[in-house]
Amino acid sequence: MKKRILVVEDEDKLRRVVQLQLASSGYEVDQAARAEEAIALLDRADLVLSDLKLPAMSGLELLAIAHRQNANLPFVLMTAFGTVETAVEAMKNGAADFILKPFSLDHLTRVVEKAIEVSSLRDENRKLKEELGHRYQFDNIVGRSGLMQEIFATIMRVAPSRATVLLAGESGVGKDLIARAIHFHSPRKDRPFVKINCTAIPENLMESELFGYEKGAFTGANTTKPGKFEQADTGTVFLDEIGDVPANIQVKLLRVLQEREFERLGSNKTLRIDVRVVAATNVDLRAALEQGTFREDLYYRLNVVPINIPPLRDRKEDIPFLARHFVDKLSPDLGTPVETISDEAINRLMEYHWPGNVRELENVIERSIVLCPKQVLDAPEIRLDMEPVSRSAAGSPALFVLPEGMSLDQYEQSIIKEALNRASGNKSQAARLLGLTRNALRYRLSQMGIES
Repeated sequence: MKKRILVVEDEDKLRRVVQLQLASSGYEVDQAARAEEAIALLDRADLVLSDLKLPAMSGLELLAIAHRQNANLPFVLMTAFGTVETAVEAMKNGAADFILKPFSLDHLTRVVEKAIEVSSLRDENRKLKEELGHRYQFDNIVGRSGLMQEIFATIMRVAPSRATVLLAGESGVGKDLIARAIHFHSPRKDRPFVKINCTAIPENLMESELFGYEKGAFTGANTTKPGKFEQADTGTVFLDEIGDVPANIQVKLLRVLQEREFERLGSNKTLRIDVRVVAATNVDLRAALEQGTFREDLYYRLNVVPINIPPLRDRKEDIPFLARHFVDKLSPDLGTPVETISDEAINRLMEYHWPGNVRELENVIERSIVLCPKQVLDAPEIRLDMEPVSRSAAGSPALFVLPEGMSLDQYEQSIIKEALNRASGNKSQAARLLGLTRNALRYRLSQMGIES
């Protein structure tokens, strides 16, 4: 479509000449001899070309009115009374450009073309930002808060590269979804995405799982098996809970990140791979550095692009959109009559502290939908995980007292030994019983003089 220029000029002859020049350059042109006449035509203009000195109302006053109606409308001023001060004032008030009379028609056309081009680029940029802002469902990641919009923007910037990304955040905030979003917005989107849960793999099997093994490498290795990194070649590896990786595996991961090479267990043949690594942790790796349970060089190799994902309690403005998203997503699959959620129910969700973050919110919505007999999920139907409060018979909080003759360190050691006994010596299982990461447990065992 042709762009429409509004020409505001009280000299009839000049206005006609400008109109003919712009029309011959391919523009639609509206004309007005006075600013008062021009006001009614502002809403259809793509650019205003106005004289500065007009009867009754000046060009600067018209500029102010135009930008109150549409702050993005490009406005070019013409004047024979131009000074530097006037030009500066016009530009401060939002003028796109300033033309001094007399001017050549070619110069006029170039100024208009430039202003239209700049305006089009700004419109395009603004629309892209608005689309990003309104795209609160971003590959199943819901978030309209400023914190989440920053994360979306970071994903779009970092995804096209092969830079290593470290995702940090509490359990349930959606690190897995963000890792997948990075992969599926990258040039590797049609290549493998391999997730490795470092907590779920037993320590004695981790090397063979990650890097594979040769036939005969150990008892039961009857065939050669490629590891996770080989499976992800040309794609993306997602290392979830990277803080639980044992020290001997950390060395091998560092080599993969630095050299893009490794050997299978039981082989001397070096294999080269092309993988993009995204790692995630729900613990503070810097604290692990201080404890000596995580290698400093590996940390800095992983922490090329850090993305900190905020807990749900820090972005509660996302809760209404998340709640409605989960209702729309879950209701059809659950076969219940629930079609929507009420404002009162959302207010109740907003009051809760969400220790389990988005994952807990989804679970609460699912449970509530299943138990709701109505079409509208209302506040009474919201089934929250309310934590019971333990109190003594007297009504005061119970106080823990150490066993007589035992220090706090001794008591901690006895608990750790008991957990190891219950787990039959399996450190990963013992760590889960204690609510610790495997590295944190290993550090405590080293302090106790129990290395293995």
